[in-house]
Amino acid sequence: MAKITFIEHNGTEHAIDVENGMTVMEGAIKNSVPGIDADCGGACACATCHVYVADAWKEKVGPAESMEEDMLDFAFDVRENSRLSCQIKVTDELDGLVVNLPEKQF
Repeated sequence: MAKITFIEHNGTEHAIDVENGMTVMEGAIKNSVPGIDADCGGACACATCHVYVADAWKEKVGPAESMEEDMLDFAFDVRENSRLSCQIKVTDELDGLVVNLPEKQF
């Protein structure tokens, strides 16, 4: 299990425990984190679970695969550290992960 902190655009923090094997998006939805819409349910078919991975975590989270990169083209305010939270699998190594949420999801 990993503790993941979601920081809303306004600075509000939500620290939640997410079981290994789930995705960061699934943990957010299960814990009603505002700002993660997940319209496609985690199929990497939308960009409504867009997050910014804190720089200290980029290497542990790993790079986006090509399908995810294509979907990020539809996200709001994409940055170098943008990821779709549905594509980040939770492991013990992600305990302490911090992600920031964009101002809005498309």
